Amino acid sequence: MNKNSNSEMSFLDHLEELRWHIIRSLLAIFVFATIAFLAKQIVFDKIILAPKTPEFWTNRMLCRLSEAFNMPKLCINSKPFDLQSIYLSGQFMAHIKISIISGLILAFPYVFYEFWKFIRPALYQNEKQHARGSIFYISFLFACGVLFGYFLLSPMSVHFLGSYRVSEMVENKINLMSYISTVISVTLASGIVFELPAVVYFLSKVGLVTPEFMRKYRRHALILILVIAAIITPPDVFSQILVSVPLIFLYEISISISKRVQRRNEEKMAG
Repeated sequence: MNKNSNSEMSFLDHLEELRWHIIRSLLAIFVFATIAFLAKQIVFDKIILAPKTPEFWTNRMLCRLSEAFNMPKLCINSKPFDLQSIYLSGQFMAHIKISIISGLILAFPYVFYEFWKFIRPALYQNEKQHARGSIFYISFLFACGVLFGYFLLSPMSVHFLGSYRVSEMVENKINLMSYISTVISVTLASGIVFELPAVVYFLSKVGLVTPEFMRKYRRHALILILVIAAIITPPDVFSQILVSVPLIFLYEISISISKRVQRRNEEKMAG
């Protein structure tokens, strides 16, 4: 089956079209970033700074579990620490940084939609059919990862790193930008690693990954998952296990996805 006639466009025409896709994506990010910038109190007090407070949903639930099972260590962030800004422009730059990152997260579905619109004309009709719904699934997986990182990893990272001491003689005075970097890094990292099923799907479509390959190297994948979990979490075993469990679950789902893709490809070749 022939590709769309748009594939006959010249190289400069493709560059011009790509430029407009990028411009529209940047415009969407700018709009959401502006909204986040104007909603400073909500973004910072209710979202960014919330994981370190006792009122945060995760912290409240863990404290309830600690009471129910008589495990006091589960009650984290019950005594929130103060943050400080040690640079003259520190709070303003934090405001700018968070606004841009908020714009990226909120505009992610539209940015991927623009990316999809650019590559879609180069696909065959059957490839377009197989990729149907990819915008929804990729955006959904990214959102799940972001929520997982924000509600589970962030408060635990904040608690571990904020309360860790090498000596009682050393007092923690945490910088605002350091706190923001920790929350943002674990949140975005979770959003990215949750894209594993989508990545496996497309690699299986082009024949680079098979379910047999994934089963054969399951043990190697487990080690890799533990390494990734150690990178995006604070250095405590509980947080690493908490990240590893959903990643292992996603890996097993990816095997099923790869198996389904392989079966469809075999049926197509037989037909």
